[in-house]
Amino acid sequence: MNAKLKRLHSPDIDNLEYYQPECASSFCFLFRAMIGPEGEEGEESYDIEVCTPAWIEENLGLDQALVGQHYLIVRDYNYQKIILFIENFLQGCSGENWNEISRKVSTLGLWEFEGYKDGV
Repeated sequence: MNAKLKRLHSPDIDNLEYYQPECASSFCFLFRAMIGPEGEEGEESYDIEVCTPAWIEENLGLDQALVGQHYLIVRDYNYQKIILFIENFLQGCSGENWNEISRKVSTLGLWEFEGYKDGV
């Protein structure tokens, strides 16, 4: 079984394909990747913060730390390159079942079921 990118959207941006950040070298926004089993119905959301190194530098004070989990760091905004990166990443996310695959995918983005415990 393999993972497949079904669609992308952002609660912050109306049209991701034609989006141009106000500052091309410094931005950060939420990408929501909808990913599911290839050739099957269904998808789950994975939240990815897309940002630039300049944005990190500008938002990291001298006495602070920033956790980098679920950040995709890019030099500039290129929608097609981001899609290609995610698709290539997902090629390494295969397994015997969706639960196994979804845990691999969750290293890329915050899985909607991350931390969920059945029956709790």
